[in-house]
Amino acid sequence: MKQFLDRDFLLETESARRLYFDIADAGNIPIIDYHCHLSPREIAENKKYSNITEAWLYFDHYKWRAMRFCGCDERYITGNASDFEKFREYCRIMPGLVGNPLYHWSHIELRRYFDCELVICEENCEKIWMLTAEKLAEESMSPQSLISRSGVRLLCTTDDPADSLEYHKMIADSDFGTKVLPAFRPDKCMNIERPGIRKYIYSLGEANGVNITDLKTLEKALINSLERFEALGCCTADHGMDNYVDFEYPDPYHADLIFRKALESDGRGITANELALFKSQMMRFFAKEYNRRGFVMQLHYGVLRNPNTHMFNALGADAGFDTIYGKNCTYKLACLLDYLEREVGLPKTVIYSVNPSENAAVAALCGSFCRGDGSGMPTVTQGSAWWFNDNADGIKAQLRLYANLAPLGGFLGMLTDSRSLLSYPRHEYFRRLLCSVIGELVENGLYPDDSATLKKLINDICYNNTNRYFGFGLEDIR
Repeated sequence: MKQFLDRDFLLETESARRLYFDIADAGNIPIIDYHCHLSPREIAENKKYSNITEAWLYFDHYKWRAMRFCGCDERYITGNASDFEKFREYCRIMPGLVGNPLYHWSHIELRRYFDCELVICEENCEKIWMLTAEKLAEESMSPQSLISRSGVRLLCTTDDPADSLEYHKMIADSDFGTKVLPAFRPDKCMNIERPGIRKYIYSLGEANGVNITDLKTLEKALINSLERFEALGCCTADHGMDNYVDFEYPDPYHADLIFRKALESDGRGITANELALFKSQMMRFFAKEYNRRGFVMQLHYGVLRNPNTHMFNALGADAGFDTIYGKNCTYKLACLLDYLEREVGLPKTVIYSVNPSENAAVAALCGSFCRGDGSGMPTVTQGSAWWFNDNADGIKAQLRLYANLAPLGGFLGMLTDSRSLLSYPRHEYFRRLLCSVIGELVENGLYPDDSATLKKLINDICYNNTNRYFGFGLEDIR
């Protein structure tokens, strides 16, 4: 019987172990985290955490969701319980999370950052609390130190076009060795059907020196914002398209009328067809601008946001209540990609669906829009297993399916999609699973046991492909 989280965790064959320890380990291959939700302010100010709850539980809706699943009172999740009480409650429910990635991630993070091999449970709560508090007081546990210790060479945060980017400027002007780049996230200006759009558009205009009254001035403000982002090294834009990618053949005249209507009504009365037309027109605008700048466009979808009205009214968005949206939109997504390719040229594009049943459709669709341009990289590719899929079964299933439909050697590897600086062991988790999948192919005679070829394959998936695809300009790993 294997020991819990032993050295060979998730590595099921001798080939897998050799691939991981000789090649994929973070000590051999650093990390590029091309999509996360870390706070630029916390990194710039090098904020110190006073306790493990602050570092682990304050913003982690994965953990909040698990605690609610276990029937915890909301006061221990987002309420007014003390930090110690919240941590104790998380420890109390941990033994019930058997097989859950949170169980593995939490224990790996304790080991990698705190040298703590205690099993997380209520009985060990106070010991873990004291040990982690002592460790968090050390300089090596500041945000910048944690990022450096984790082997991160570059990370991209997620930033609104109205953001001043002041903290990115502070980081760029500092001597911090890791590149921290903004990623352009224009969701709010696209969601014109939502109450509060008028106030947001005003703030967007103010931040970018434009009085936004129509589609033309909206585009001008966004161009000004893109120029600010690009000046700080941004080379990717991320679109959270929520539940369903819709498409209506657009034109600027009607898109302008719809936008004016949204401003006048503050989002009221915008129909589904109007919203689809406006968003399609904006995607044309964005794709053209991304092409001009060489930005990679990332599309996230398949999420049903805020289905629990009562809890949304109580706690707002991003509190752990979103779920998988079940409607397939492959046809509409194909229509959008085709329109962009014909009208302005499709930028390099990464597609993520949170619905695992769409993995095959997404992988196949990506191949339909790879134009064969001699670049050595796909035009459109599938992103890593995301959100409800970044567990052991979900990651392995996606890797195996992708290998059947596309070149796995061109895969872009892992991202954290996290708000926690302690989440970087998720890259270790992914790399172990990657080595397990490839090692299994080698063991079963489905791929040659050639050390040079395997080393290149692992280096590319874990690091080089991301570096090349996004044009980060780092030195490749050999």
